[in-house]
Amino acid sequence: MRRGRFTRIRKILPITALIGFLLPIDCWAGSGIDASEIKLHIDSQASGPTINSNIFGQFVEHLGANVYGGIWVGPDSPIPNVRGIRSDVVAALKHIKVPNVRWPGGCYAEEYHWRKGIGATDQRPETINIAWGNVVETNAFGTHEFFDFIDQIGSEAFLNINVGSGTVQEATEWLEYITGSGSTTLARERKANGHAEPWKVQFLGIGNESWACGGAMSAETYIALMKRYAMFVRNLHPEQMAPNRFVSSKSPMIRIAVGPGEGFEDYTEEVMKAWKTHDNRWNIEGLSLHRYTMGPRGAMRDPGTDFGEADYAAFIENTYAMEAFIDKHIAIMDKYDPQNEVLLAVDEWGTWLQPMADTNMLFLKQQNSLRDAVVAAIHLNMFVRKANRIRLANIAQLANVLQAMILTEDEKMLLTPTYHIFEMYVPFQNAQALPVTLEQGQYQFENIMLPQVDGIAAKSKDGHLYLALTNIDAHRVAAVSTNIDGFKPSLATGHVLTAPGVDTVNTFENPDAVVPVAVTVPAESGKLILHLPPRSVTVVRMQ
Repeated sequence: MRRGRFTRIRKILPITALIGFLLPIDCWAGSGIDASEIKLHIDSQASGPTINSNIFGQFVEHLGANVYGGIWVGPDSPIPNVRGIRSDVVAALKHIKVPNVRWPGGCYAEEYHWRKGIGATDQRPETINIAWGNVVETNAFGTHEFFDFIDQIGSEAFLNINVGSGTVQEATEWLEYITGSGSTTLARERKANGHAEPWKVQFLGIGNESWACGGAMSAETYIALMKRYAMFVRNLHPEQMAPNRFVSSKSPMIRIAVGPGEGFEDYTEEVMKAWKTHDNRWNIEGLSLHRYTMGPRGAMRDPGTDFGEADYAAFIENTYAMEAFIDKHIAIMDKYDPQNEVLLAVDEWGTWLQPMADTNMLFLKQQNSLRDAVVAAIHLNMFVRKANRIRLANIAQLANVLQAMILTEDEKMLLTPTYHIFEMYVPFQNAQALPVTLEQGQYQFENIMLPQVDGIAAKSKDGHLYLALTNIDAHRVAAVSTNIDGFKPSLATGHVLTAPGVDTVNTFENPDAVVPVAVTVPAESGKLILHLPPRSVTVVRMQ
């Protein structure tokens, strides 16, 4: 990893990619570059919802090279590491301020038995990962290694417990082992295994996709099980434990029930109906939602490289279908919970593409292009627009799997275009969302009609005003004219992410093909015009 990789500007793109930021709008006349005019209005004095930092969460499943090779190399590896965890990956994740990590799955969570992953590494049993590729699972990365990893990156734990093949007792004992203090047998066992103090668990997923790989259960069957887990699986950490079972903790662990996936949409209605009538012996604080973005060919069939505008437009269209899917389920939640007590956790989302050539297809290792970065930005924007309800989200997945932040190859590591979106959006963590009125324009490819520009605005805790704008159009510049109530900007500074093509990717041979570039845009008489390059994401701070 090169020195300064996470603090310096990394590339100067061709002048055709950046010229829109440098010229006033009237200079486009006769330039041969097609530009559309977009109007943006922001009410900087409005009191919007807080953008919970946890919507920028990550997902680590025992799948392919996500854990082994992506995070864990072992303490004896020549790859620089701290107690077996890759130092380059830790540095990259600290830079984007990862708020929470979901582990150990996914489908794998429903066959994970935690006792196989504690104690001396050389004495842990080797098992078969039936969920993903029938490969040997060494269990070298278990409970202690996971909490060491999130401590190193400064994150919080989102544990997903085994409801499909596990038991309530197993989950209860795992939480006691992790969070218990004092002199209980399980707390002493954790201490003997090297960690004296209990760990905190911020989020607890009660199963995963119980309608499919988590047990193929009906909603009614799942709810009967979920109530038992919600009742008996307790957090015993001194700072999170409730005084008694009739009184809530002041800093509770958030329990996330299984919610809908496409084709299993009845889960939302049934889980929320059960929550509405719950008593003080059990409760949940969140409901999960899973949906992946795919193209016309379906899961694992759409190419991750060497595709054209047709695939690009189809993926963006499918991304906006996610917003409609979310809205449908928020409406059901609103019916039972108008006060937004139960959060919606979009704890699996991202693009699902064709695996890379010469890899195990069930390792789900795919490339990550500028198109995927645009898809990520639109997702994050929709989460911000629904910040009252969406307070937790986890992109799938962190390293080497699906829409990953990071790709590794032995000692080499590269950052994907999607990583750079999370990097650019850091200022939105825990900021206050502001109302935006945006004349979005239109981008059309054949029979697909999409908005040209998607955007959000927010005020950070230190009072700075931030704006994120995505120009979806593959060809036209968008000239965005801003009007901000209560604020007259003199300057905007930030970064733009774009590339020569929608299918441009970072590779180990060319790791900086798609990276953020610094931009500065002066205002004229308090009016700011941002010229957004085609197929780009821009984040600026108003001054």
